[in-house]
Amino acid sequence: MTGRLLRMSSLFVRTLRDDPNDAEVPSHRLLVRAGYIRRAAPGVYTWLPLGLRVLRKIEAIIRDEMDAIGAQELSFPAILPREPYEATGRWTDYGPNIFRLQDRKGADYLLGPTHEEMFTLVVKDLYSSYKDLPLSIYQIQNKYRDEARPRAGLLRGREFVMKDSYSFDIDDAGLARSYQLHREAYIRIFDRLGFEYVIVKATSGAMGGSASEEFLAKAEVGEDTYVRCTHCDYAANVEAVAVRAPAAMPYDDVPAAHAEDTPDTPTIDTLVDHLNAEFPREDRPWAAGDTLKNVLVVLKHPDGTREPLAIGVPGDREVDQKRLEGQLEPIEVEAMDEAELAKHPALVKGYIGPEALGEDSKSGIRFLVDPRIVEGTRWVTGANVPGSHVIDMVVGRDFAPDGTIEAADVRDGDACPNCTEGTLESARGIEMGHIFQLGRLYADALGLQVLDENGKLVTVTMGSYGIGPSRAVAAIAEGTLDDIGLCWPRNVAPADVHVVAAGKDEAIHAAAEKLSVDLAARGLEVLLDDRAGKVSPGVKFKDAELIGVPTIVTVGRGLADGTVEVRDRRSGEREEVAVDAAAAHIVETVRG
Repeated sequence: MTGRLLRMSSLFVRTLRDDPNDAEVPSHRLLVRAGYIRRAAPGVYTWLPLGLRVLRKIEAIIRDEMDAIGAQELSFPAILPREPYEATGRWTDYGPNIFRLQDRKGADYLLGPTHEEMFTLVVKDLYSSYKDLPLSIYQIQNKYRDEARPRAGLLRGREFVMKDSYSFDIDDAGLARSYQLHREAYIRIFDRLGFEYVIVKATSGAMGGSASEEFLAKAEVGEDTYVRCTHCDYAANVEAVAVRAPAAMPYDDVPAAHAEDTPDTPTIDTLVDHLNAEFPREDRPWAAGDTLKNVLVVLKHPDGTREPLAIGVPGDREVDQKRLEGQLEPIEVEAMDEAELAKHPALVKGYIGPEALGEDSKSGIRFLVDPRIVEGTRWVTGANVPGSHVIDMVVGRDFAPDGTIEAADVRDGDACPNCTEGTLESARGIEMGHIFQLGRLYADALGLQVLDENGKLVTVTMGSYGIGPSRAVAAIAEGTLDDIGLCWPRNVAPADVHVVAAGKDEAIHAAAEKLSVDLAARGLEVLLDDRAGKVSPGVKFKDAELIGVPTIVTVGRGLADGTVEVRDRRSGEREEVAVDAAAAHIVETVRG
């Protein structure tokens, strides 16, 4: 097996000493400084040779494991017609989040954000019998989404590389098997990529479907918050956490609801202070959790319509915007401003109560509440009169919400939804993969049916499985970098060995050249820093640390004593190795 020799003197790369102005996270900063990527436009990046090598290695690992479960690779175009997305409703549902364009004849197209429709249609076009199934097909291709706020380099861009695969089965039992095969393949993929990750329960969002899990890279800069139980194996993205609702409570002996003057109490804190001063309880002091806070938002539907919504949560909780949007996707959510509030004169700011809310109320505003707000629970809440609240307002007796919604923030110490002994603790991560049991959503919309063994037409059931190779470059970098540069796991590094010719002596450069050629001949990928002239050994060492190849070999002053230095980039461990034995030693180090 022949390796490859890359020379810094001719490699298309420039390292930078200063951080790029728009870099928000360490991986973005270092990938630019080390010459892996360059910004072309907001959220759009050029892959330079070193970066492309890392990306291709990640893709090769993904292909290897996908092929191992019998999935077959194909490739769809990036420019897609409007009609299939119109049939599934996603031409509208995606709203401003997709790039739309027209050809010279005025026909509508989009740059593919995801390809469920195309996968479904190609199977419909080619297969018609249960004998053709099960089938799993995949592609690795650029995707496009018009992110409103692209950030964090490769972690949230407008153009990105995605591996998306789809399974097609005759029934739900087949889908469960295909889902498990993909899940196991994903575990092998992420184990090989070399960073810490966690598998969590997730919502399906705009993708639809039932069972859904995310693979998150553990990272402090991650946009996703997940929780794990301190006792059982429960783990979930916060958007997917289901609050364990308490049982309904009897309320026969609860006093009738009564409105009281509570002047100057527009906030929960001021209300609690006033209650404890003017209406003290006999059993304990009033707390924020005894109050019902009604939050007003506006839902922006993909077709442009706007809908007001009221959300009731215990007063010691906040509405989590991301969690709320996760329940409503693709609908966007924004806070109700003063102008919007003025359209609803039945509502009194700071003193809004449930009697003024609900689809059958004067306001007509749909009213959804946290699952903890169950029948028989009693609350202090707004009386829809300035300076007044209602005490002993009981759910089921005094008001009935239109439904429930998981929108309140999830906190460390909350009860685990899965067991009775554990509590939740939170951490942050980067979404690296997402798997769904889609079911028949897209097959129904696009008419994907086959004949079963009885000659009857049945709708095919589908699974969807995505991994972001370009995001993986950033996630791996984020999880392995240190204070001085990138520090790649060996499976994805741009080279196996970085050989540094540290000195101007011609003998040093000749020895570095000879060693590099020998290593390449033995099948290793070698990056040789053969730059001469004004490039000092100090600059070369800094570049080697910044670029982050796992093994750094220095050919320098030790050559006079017949040795070279071999250093592990991650641990920093160094050893002097005889020149004659260096190639064999390095090959053994690389191949373990």
